[in-house]
Order: sequence, then structure tokens, then C-alpha cells
Amino acid sequence: MQIRAHERRAKFARTRATFWGFLDPGGILRPVKKPVIIVESPTKARTIKKFLPARYIVKASVGHVRDLPKSTLGVDTEGDFAPRYLTIKGKGDVIKELKAAVKGASEVYLATDPDREGEAIAWHLAQLLKLENPKRVELHEITKEAALRALESPHEIDMDRVNAQQARRILDRLVGYKISPLLWAKVRGGLSAGRVQSVAVRLIVDRERAISAFDREEYWSLTARLSSAATAPVAQIFTADLASKNGEKLEIANEAQAQAILADLQGERFHVQAMKRREVKRNAAPPFTTSTLQQEGSRKLRMRVRRTMQLAQALYEGVDLGKEGTVGLITYMRTDSTRISDDAREAARAFIHAQYGPEFHGGRIHKVREGAQDAHEAIRPTDVTRTPQSLSGALKRDELRLYALIWERFVASQMTAARFDQSTAEIAAGAYGFRATGTVVTFAGFTRVYEEGRDENAAEEKDEKRLPPLTEGEELAVTGLDPKQHFTEPPPRFTEATLVKALEENGIGRPSTYGSIVETIQARGYVEQADRRFKPTEIGIAVNDLLAEHFPDIVDLRFTAQMEGDLDKVAEGNADWVAVLRRFYTPFALRLEEAEKKLPRLEVRDEPTDEICPNCGKPMVIKTGRFGRFISCSGYPECKTTKPILKKTGALCPKDGGDILERRSKRGRTFFGCANYPACDFVSWDRVIPQPCPVCGAHVVVKSKRGVARLQCSADAEHDVSSLPLPGSNSGEERELVQA
Repeated sequence: MQIRAHERRAKFARTRATFWGFLDPGGILRPVKKPVIIVESPTKARTIKKFLPARYIVKASVGHVRDLPKSTLGVDTEGDFAPRYLTIKGKGDVIKELKAAVKGASEVYLATDPDREGEAIAWHLAQLLKLENPKRVELHEITKEAALRALESPHEIDMDRVNAQQARRILDRLVGYKISPLLWAKVRGGLSAGRVQSVAVRLIVDRERAISAFDREEYWSLTARLSSAATAPVAQIFTADLASKNGEKLEIANEAQAQAILADLQGERFHVQAMKRREVKRNAAPPFTTSTLQQEGSRKLRMRVRRTMQLAQALYEGVDLGKEGTVGLITYMRTDSTRISDDAREAARAFIHAQYGPEFHGGRIHKVREGAQDAHEAIRPTDVTRTPQSLSGALKRDELRLYALIWERFVASQMTAARFDQSTAEIAAGAYGFRATGTVVTFAGFTRVYEEGRDENAAEEKDEKRLPPLTEGEELAVTGLDPKQHFTEPPPRFTEATLVKALEENGIGRPSTYGSIVETIQARGYVEQADRRFKPTEIGIAVNDLLAEHFPDIVDLRFTAQMEGDLDKVAEGNADWVAVLRRFYTPFALRLEEAEKKLPRLEVRDEPTDEICPNCGKPMVIKTGRFGRFISCSGYPECKTTKPILKKTGALCPKDGGDILERRSKRGRTFFGCANYPACDFVSWDRVIPQPCPVCGAHVVVKSKRGVARLQCSADAEHDVSSLPLPGSNSGEERELVQA
């Protein structure tokens, strides 16, 4: 018995040693090669490492590792558009660490994001690290079960998706690096053109011109206040709107017509001519895609598109839930599909039955939009039983708000339709016809959980209104006739939500790029926001018109949408990426050559301000230079007075309580300083947030390292400031920003 016990202990010790990498299966004491997983984000790496077996080594590439050179075109237009990739500056330590990790690896799994960009990063990693047989795995959600499933079924790198990403990158490089120098020479320095951003600017410019050309037209409405004898002795007053005359639709053009109608109605008897009642159903919206999440985040939470994507990335990559460990709370957030898995549908069914009752479960399968890429599910919670209420102590304020939005939308999408009783009374008064409607909810359905937000320019929905019991032929008492003047409204300026919606509807760009598009067109000074709506600047209009005249394809919606379709075909293996580039570049090069010869230098009007130059008394104007827009004296070059356009950060100076402003140094670097300079010399290279440290009250700054943003107390870096909200950033590329 003792011998057997000894053998069992020895066998257990050898198994344990083998698991931890001390012995190989042959019993020789040596380090056992371990599998290495490479992801993009350090946060994702930490999350995965916590729930995978210890034998796995998890490393992060911190985004892209190679790209086209910044100083030159980097594309051989004469040699099938071969790109020249360079290691990204500052990535030396990361690459050195990755090379050391894969050198002794038993297997290398490339678990970068499951989209074209992630596929390209996986390919670049394989090239740079000289991996002979890398295994590609896709993590659509960061949970233990999903990770283990993915590791069991790896596949090769999808070169069709890689080539689609390369083609997009090269297209953008050709447009940017070929047209931008022309703008510098013919308009002014510091300008740039972009294949997709230029179309977004055109949408905004065209809308502004439509607003300017709009002629307001007057019209009137007439509302009758009525009551039914059936509700006596307590009369229930309801309203009916004038709709017709002699059975024909009636429109009141001016006050004279309104007064003439009032005169006609004097002494007329109002009676119910017809009653119609019907049941109306309203279905829930489908689960979120990237685009609809960005739109709803703007509408309901008033979040910038980029901020919404930052928060969604954090929820996807994993949040520390204490005893439960670090868990990814939502599925991959870059998708344009409304499909959900059968497991998720069944989990939603069980949850709805338990929480609301079987009568609330609908289980509707939402149709995927035509042209949508269906590689990933819709955005949904990884576990529907993890309610927003259960996470209130684990998530930061904005993370919780966005998670609640995603959770509610998903649950509601699987619930029954809301049902309404709608009654319509057709009321006659002489030759005139009035109409009264009433709508009453009879079954809440999905509205028990969630209702979709509306765009700011959408027509107001009438509140629930109940009509009194009415019967055909019944005479009604008139308590008042109310004429009201109205004017037609021009088309509204775009908000972030409506611009994203327009880009998607026109097939421009991809959901993952919308955030960077919105930020880029503002950073270039082509558009600005006022009351959360976009307005083009003078320079934006000038550049748009120049491109529209000499490079019409670049700002043409149909052409740009067609290019997106061609890139989709490349990703699907149905088109050659070099041929796609050649079809674009051949006519583009001819137009470029012609524009360089014929394009005259344009004079762009400076934008006026209300400020007066303190040195010469002339008006100050807004100009655009290499580092963006600034205020200058209109007397330049005789008077060279300039000042920056200062942006308030919302934070107050810790020295004198003045506003902290965002400024730019002479070299174009952003810093933050007190508005009372030079009387107050407070300055910080890091953004100061409005909220003070909850531990000591000192000001808190945003620190960034390798693309990862975090908050830090200025007095003591060890103070816990994780409960404070991380502000959205306005610079950098989308993928680099969302790695936080």
C-alpha cells in the first residue's frame, strides 16, 4: 500500500510539474515550451490571462506594429501598388518582447480583433515575428468559454480580409498624399484631403447650402376644442384638427384664410360623422450594430461618437467584477449585423420568462440589412442575467450608462410588440371636416424595458391621448376654435448621430471609421459644432468646391459607396485588390496632372470675429494654419498679432480657480494652462479633468502610455481615482484611442 501511495504522489508531482513547465512529458527537467497568445490591447491581454490556464503566455501588440511611412508615399504605383511597410516608431520594446515570447513557444495564436483591421495586424505580426505556422483565433466576446472554444478551432490568416484592409489603406494614402500637396500650393498650408472625410464634408456643405437657399413658407392650422354630451356632467374636452373641406384635403396658407374659415364655422353644428377603431402594433428595434449604437449613444446619452466607442471597447475587453474576476461584458463592438446566436436567443427567452412573464417573450428574428457584413453578431451582453443593476458598483458612471443601453436594447429586441388601441373620429362641421385621434397602450410589450430615441430633428410624437366614448351621429359642444401660425422649417444641420446615419445610409465608410471621420473633419478646421450641430467653415467650403470641380469622384457619394462595395468583394474573395486600385488610380492620376496645371490659386475669406486687435484696433479674424485654426489681426502682414482659439476643458485652475484652457505650443503640441496667464503660470502637458481627487482633493490628469489612457492624481500617483470618468480624446486614430 505504501509503495502504491508513493507512486501516486510521484505521478501527481510529475503531472503538476509538467503542467507548470518544469518537466517535459519524457520526464527530463527542462522548460516546456508554452503556447503564446497575442492580442492587440493590454487590457484584453490581462482579462484573458486571468481566466486561461497558466500554461498560456498572453502578450499585447498595443495596436498596429507596422504601417506605411509618414514622410513618403510608401506605395509603388508603377509596381502593382506594392506597399512599403515600416515598423512604427516607438514600438521597439513591444516588438522585442514579442520576439522573445514567441522564440520558445510551442504554438503562437494571433487573437487580434475579429475584423479586417485585426486580420491585417495578425498578418503584420506574422511577417515581423517570422512566424512559420501562426494560428488565427477570433474572440467575439472576452469570456472563458468563448476563449477556450476559439483556441480549439484556430484557422489560417484570411488573406482576402488582409488584402481588403491593405487596399483601403493604400486608397486613403493615395488620396491624402497626392491631393494634400495640391491644397497646400493652391489654397493654404496645413490642409488635407481624405477619401471618406471629404465626402462627409460634402454632406455638411450641401446641407448648409440647402438651408441658405430655403425659403420659409407660412401656413396655419385650426384646432377645435370639443366635448361630448356622453361625458356629462363632467365634460371631457378633446381636440380635433381641421383636415378637409368638401371632402378635399385643406391647407391654410395665411391668416386671412384662417379668419375666413372661422367666420364660416360660426353657428355650424359639430357632429361625429364616423368612428374608426383598430389595434396597432409596434415592434422592438433590433439589437445594436456599431452605427446604431453610436447614434443612440448620441441621442440618449449625449455622448460623442468616439467616446461611445472607447467605452464599448472597455466593456468588450473586460472589467474587474471582484469575486467573479475580469470579464468581457459585451460582444465585439464593430459589426453591422443584427444577428444573434441561438444560445443568446435562448438565454434571453429564459430571462424574459422569469423576469416579465411568458407573455412578454417574442423571440423575433431581426432581418440583417442588405449589404451588411454578417461575420459577427450584433452588439449584446455576454450574459443577459448580468443586469445593469447588478453592475452598479463595478462600473464607472459612463460605462454603466452605455452597458445599460446595450442590455436594454438586446432584451427588448427579444420581447413582444407593444399593442395600442387607436381610435379616429371624423367630425363634420358644415363643409369642413375635422379629425381627432386617440391612442392608448393596451400591452406594454418591449416598451416595458426600452424605447428607441429620436433624432433631434424628428417630428414630435404626440403623447398618449384617450378620446371620450363617441358614437356616430353624436352632436358635440364647441368650447373653442384655435387658429395658429406656423412656418416651414429648413432641413436641419447634421448632429453626430444624423451624420453617422447619413454615412451609413449612403454606404460611406465603415462603422469602425465613423468616429475618426467625425473627429478628423473638425480637427482639419473644415467644420465646427455649434449647439451639437455641424456647420462648415469658409475653408471647408472652399476645399469642398475645389475637390468637387477637379476631383468629382472623390466627393461623389455613389462613387465612394461603390469603392466600399469593391473592398467588400475583395474581403469575400470575389475581386483582386490590385485591380480595384488600378481602376481607381488610372483616371485619378490623369485628373491630378490636369489640376496641377490648370488650378488657379484660391483666396479663402477669413472668418470675422467680434474681437478687436489690441495693438492696431483692426478687426480680428479666424485663419487656418499648419496647426489648425487661430485668431489673427486682419491687418496682417503689417500687424502680426495672433492668439489661439482657446477651448475650455471644464476644469478649474488649482492655483487661482480660473478656467483651464486647451492650448498649443509653437511646435503644435497640445498643453493645458490657466486662462489668467501670465498672472497665473499654471501649466500641464496632461489634460486636467474637472473632478478633483476623491482622496486628497488635488487635480487629476489624464496620463497616456502606448495608446493607453488612465487617470492619475497629481499629488500622489497611488491614490485611487478609478471612480472618476475618463474624458473622450480628440486626437489620434480610432483604433489607437480605443485601446484604453
